[in-house]
Amino acid sequence: MSTELRGLWQLAWPILIGQLATVGMAVVDVAMAGHASAQDLAGVSLGVSVWNMLMITLMGLVMSVNPMVAHQVGAGDLAGVPHIVRQALWKALGVGLIALLLANITTALFDHMLLEPYVRDLAKGFVQITSLALPLFALYRVLYGYSTSLNQTKPLMVIALLSLLLNIVVNSLLVFGQLGFPRLGGLGCAWATLATVAFNLLALVWWMHHSNAYRSTWPLGQFEPPHWTQIKGLLKLGLPIGVTYFAESSAFSLIALLIAEFGSTQMAAHQIALNFTSLVFMVPLSVGLALLTRVGQSLGAGDAVLARYQAWVGVAVGLVVASLSAAGMALTAKWIASAYTSDTAVITMAAQLLLLAAVFQLSDATQVITSCAIRGYKVTRSPMVIHLTAFWVFALPLGYVLGLAPSWMPWRPDQAMAAQGFWIALILGLTIAALGLVVLLRQVARAHLRA
Repeated sequence: MSTELRGLWQLAWPILIGQLATVGMAVVDVAMAGHASAQDLAGVSLGVSVWNMLMITLMGLVMSVNPMVAHQVGAGDLAGVPHIVRQALWKALGVGLIALLLANITTALFDHMLLEPYVRDLAKGFVQITSLALPLFALYRVLYGYSTSLNQTKPLMVIALLSLLLNIVVNSLLVFGQLGFPRLGGLGCAWATLATVAFNLLALVWWMHHSNAYRSTWPLGQFEPPHWTQIKGLLKLGLPIGVTYFAESSAFSLIALLIAEFGSTQMAAHQIALNFTSLVFMVPLSVGLALLTRVGQSLGAGDAVLARYQAWVGVAVGLVVASLSAAGMALTAKWIASAYTSDTAVITMAAQLLLLAAVFQLSDATQVITSCAIRGYKVTRSPMVIHLTAFWVFALPLGYVLGLAPSWMPWRPDQAMAAQGFWIALILGLTIAALGLVVLLRQVARAHLRA
């Protein structure tokens, strides 16, 4: 047990710090917008909801490179890695450009929502600017997965920390207009996001080019046109992951759009709770990404017994971490909300949502770690079905009833619960996903043992 924990931790801790730094950029965006004004926070919240949904979906679509490279490394076949990564980059460029187009189309939704004019214009501007970063982000995540599967996670950590520093500086200059720069308010957060994503990609390419760790598998040493057979295989593995990530991220993003009619306070409180929850979520996600690599490498080496053992150790680690984070969130909810804004009404509402978020920590950690372990087995369709069922069949319909209390529903609360109603429904959705994925992991691991 101690040997496996040590191996998992050595791979996971740089991922964790890098992921925390990456999400820390969103925390900086929301916090700075919140201290600019409640309207800036509301506009950025809407823009971030669209950005997050597309960004996380892209992350899932290109994640197919992780298990494929990990299996190659486990089998000792490094010669095939560059070809896989080059084709994954072509796929990332394509889906990134599609995401850019979809992001700009999505801005039309804001014209049909009951929003203050300033909030509407800010949300549209935020999405239009950050959409330019989506193709760059997709390319970066391919190289990120390639590096992780080679057990090279420390470069990702260093680059993420530098990127966080850059994000803080650009936000300070543009949100508040320091050192003679124009005061852009919440729109400055969008330009900061674009700058940091571009920096991430360029810095990672530079690091890989100068590091001996990537020399034997360096994918950018030659030009290779798209090979549609290989890209089709990557899409077959990655599309279900992208749909899975979309099912979860869209649920949270859709909530922001549905509660917009309740005003800036509800939107701001939801974004604060979501933002901090996303920060906490990086801990089990980092364990899951490290676990995907370890399980994939063990399977590539033909050791299904070790892969199963690694998977369940990872799940146990996630449960311990989630218990600690749930207790911490419950005890410090109001203090956390106060760090984002000085608006009393927003603080009170956000603290209530953070208490609900503390309840689903165990379910959230379990579902993300088990799904990553299952992807290490190159199984992606069944987790997609489980997530779609949990969020779109159970969570969102229940959230619609509790949050909006539509008059045409025969059963509904006497009064709309707004954001709280949706967050209660999310507890149900995450619990269903966690239970379903635990059963699936058990079945998949047993099937590989029999094989």
